[in-house]
Amino acid sequence: MDIRDRYGITQLRVDETTDPSVSAVVAGLGREYVIQATGVVEERQSKNPKIPTGDIEIRLTGIRVLNASQTPPFTIEDESDGGEDIRAKYRYLDLRRNPLKRALMLRHRMAHEVRNYLDAAGFMEIETPFLIKSTPEGARDFVVPSRMNPGEFYALPQSPQTFKQLLMVAGYDRYFQIVRCFRSRSSRRSTAR
Repeated sequence: MDIRDRYGITQLRVDETTDPSVSAVVAGLGREYVIQATGVVEERQSKNPKIPTGDIEIRLTGIRVLNASQTPPFTIEDESDGGEDIRAKYRYLDLRRNPLKRALMLRHRMAHEVRNYLDAAGFMEIETPFLIKSTPEGARDFVVPSRMNPGEFYALPQSPQTFKQLLMVAGYDRYFQIVRCFRSRSSRRSTAR
C-alpha cells in the first residue's frame, strides 16, 4: 500500500507478522482515505529508483483512519482521466496531482529567488493597493461592492503608475512588487487593414 503526502509517495508494508487488527484496518481502506500510520522504517528488499523514497518502506505497527473518502471522480495521477471541467470542480483533488504540485513549488521557488536577488541588490518589497476608488477610464473595471458604502464600488487601479510615482517622490528609489493579475483580457478586434 502506498501513502502520499506533500513530499511524495511512501510504501507501507503489511505481512504475516503484522498485528491482525492493523491488517483488518488496511483491508478496509479505500482510495484517498486520510490515515495516520505508525511503523518502523526499513530498507526495501526491491528498491524503486523512480521515486525519492524508493529505498525504504514502513513496516506498519499501527494505523488509524482519520477520514474515509468516497471514490474520487477521477484518478489522482500525473496523467489523469478527468476532463478539465471535472478537475476544476474538484480542484482540491486536482491539486494533489504531481504536475500541479510541481507548478506551485516552482512558482514558490522563483518568487523566493527573485525576492532574495532584489533584496541583496538593495530593493525593498512594497505592495501597492489592489483595489481603490473606481475611476472611469477606458478599460473595463473589475469592481467589488463596498458593504460600508452601499452603491459605491472599489476597482482595480487604472493608473498604477500613480503609486509608483508616489513611492519615488517619497524617496523609495529601489522597490519591487510581485503583482497578481486580476484583469480579464479578452481578444480585441483590430480595425487596421
